[in-house]
Amino acid sequence: MSPGAEFITTTENQLTEYDVVARLGVVRGITVRSRSAFGTIGAKFQQFFGGEISLLTDLCEQTRAEAFSLAIEHAKALGANALVAVRYDATEIMSGVSEVLCYGTALRVAPRRGGGGMGG
Repeated sequence: MSPGAEFITTTENQLTEYDVVARLGVVRGITVRSRSAFGTIGAKFQQFFGGEISLLTDLCEQTRAEAFSLAIEHAKALGANALVAVRYDATEIMSGVSEVLCYGTALRVAPRRGGGGMGG
């Protein structure tokens, strides 16, 4: 990877165009969120009319994005430039309070010689 290359993430277990230079272990990003009283009332209102409950969809998306970002930060702190086997897990800790965990294996990778890496 070139110095300006982006951090690679995938749900796959390996990166076929890259050689693994170092396996840095499992990393995670954890965030705990709760719905606000306004969000709960708004979600109940949307539920009354049926269809997508966009307030909760947005909350879930923001929470997953934060957990993903934290996992990447953890991997970078270890010197990784890739995160493979990315997975999510969510647990309701108490009513209206959920934990979202994003985890994967942090790797230091380099483009495979003669195979051309991504974009090359």
